[in-house]
Amino acid sequence: MAKKANTKLSPLMQQFEKMKQEYPDALLLFRMGDFYETFGKDAIITSKLLGITLTKRSNGASGKTELAGFPHHAIDNYLPKLVRSGQRVAICEQLEDPKKTKTLVKRGVIELVTPGVSYNDNTIENTENNWLASVSIGKKACGLSLLDLSTGEFLITEGDFSRLDKLLSNFQPKEVLIQRSKEAKYRENFANQYYTYPLEEWSYNVDSAYDRLNQHFSTASLKGFGVDDLEMGICSAGAILHYLDLTKHLSIGHITQLSRIEDSDYVWLDRFTMRNLELLYSPHQGGKTLIDILDRTVTPMGTRMLRRWIAQPLKNIDAINERLNVVDVFFKNRDLRDDTTELLSEIGDMERIASKIAVCRINPREFLLLQNALDCIEPLQKLFYQTENEELTDIANLLEPCSALNHRIKKDILVSAPTLLSKGGVIAQGVNKELDELRAISTSGKEMLLNMQKKEAEKTGITNLKIGFNNVFGYYIEVTKSHSAKVPEEWTRKQTLVNAERYITQELKEYEDKILGAEDRISLIETELYNNLIIDAGEYIHALQKNANLLAK
Repeated sequence: MAKKANTKLSPLMQQFEKMKQEYPDALLLFRMGDFYETFGKDAIITSKLLGITLTKRSNGASGKTELAGFPHHAIDNYLPKLVRSGQRVAICEQLEDPKKTKTLVKRGVIELVTPGVSYNDNTIENTENNWLASVSIGKKACGLSLLDLSTGEFLITEGDFSRLDKLLSNFQPKEVLIQRSKEAKYRENFANQYYTYPLEEWSYNVDSAYDRLNQHFSTASLKGFGVDDLEMGICSAGAILHYLDLTKHLSIGHITQLSRIEDSDYVWLDRFTMRNLELLYSPHQGGKTLIDILDRTVTPMGTRMLRRWIAQPLKNIDAINERLNVVDVFFKNRDLRDDTTELLSEIGDMERIASKIAVCRINPREFLLLQNALDCIEPLQKLFYQTENEELTDIANLLEPCSALNHRIKKDILVSAPTLLSKGGVIAQGVNKELDELRAISTSGKEMLLNMQKKEAEKTGITNLKIGFNNVFGYYIEVTKSHSAKVPEEWTRKQTLVNAERYITQELKEYEDKILGAEDRISLIETELYNNLIIDAGEYIHALQKNANLLAK
């Protein structure tokens, strides 16, 4: 039976409790106006982790409850602290404008942020992948899949406990999903250094996993990815997609393929070797690692790829020589190296920007960064062709300038656009005729009213009339009683004062509607045009991901 609402609680707290029951193991950030609030045990934990004040508020007939909150615009500062401390955070937003309802504002959880699942730049490192792992433990084999939601990379394999433990050491996932019934088995065989989250056994059902994956990739089978025989691996991958549903991460169009991790390609290092060689991490305070010495990359994707290359040394001699040949070209040609470095430093994190387009979370400044990056593609191609190096020529051939998208961003987005769409001033002049007209009205509203005041004074002979505004009936024309005989018949009296009368006219009301409605209409038009740009940019996600991978190399 459904649990009855506690009628002793205030309506707001009843709403909170209902949300909290859906996410009992997460801190619930409950949006109230300009603040995110936490209540009860959540408030006690949040106040300690963030160092913010813990207070109490009325809780209807139930008395008082603990309260801790922070301004909504500070979420980028506070959310990372909560997640990095190992907390799962459910973000509950207002789903309607409080001004447009007389009842309790509708609210709902829009995202559950966990250590392994987040789109927020401030909760993930741009120099390393943010892997979410899933381990499926069977009778004869174990399955492993890894997903970086911020880049769309999705990997799958299977093997014995020893092999999977090495893989986890290499990839260093931020979160590991496991079967609840196999928790003890997992802890017996794997390092306990990772944040883990148990899922019910049915989440790893092989048939539903096949169905989920085929549905996501719009395929009839998984043979095209070369993973059809990895039954335990597929169970783990299906559990990851299920987890994305649970955490409200539903826009995953940037996850375009499932890649098999092959034993034959790399030397897989166990965690003791990784630690003792100090490849990525040092057990000594202030110790220098190999990545610290070698990393001179200028793009975040390049940094992430270099970490992978160091942790996963190649076995194939031809692949090794391909890399060495490119390195040889660069070290012999300083001008090439300097010119390439200069251009690459303008690229930014194209890989994660592509993912943000897919989930409709790209901001205007990031579109400008993407446009700047696309400007660098053709100059890089020319540089690579000049080297006559086979590997660099292949990269140049595969790079896609995405000229139409580049032109569209230049045309649509103002160079001075802010980070937040809500601040306005995002869409360029000339993109939309109505938007241009509304902006002219908005910026010249006061001037128009002064011109109207001057025109009416000349037409009526009422030299001291003035146009004013109040919240009761908006704009009005004020005339002193000594000039009331000159007031035209078509004017409508709205208010009588001691020494004056206030009127409205049809023309004044039309101007008022234009001026007061202009800002709202501007915001609506800009939002619509911006969202259309995101949708159209979505057609280039695969090309951008390919570019990012090539430029990372």
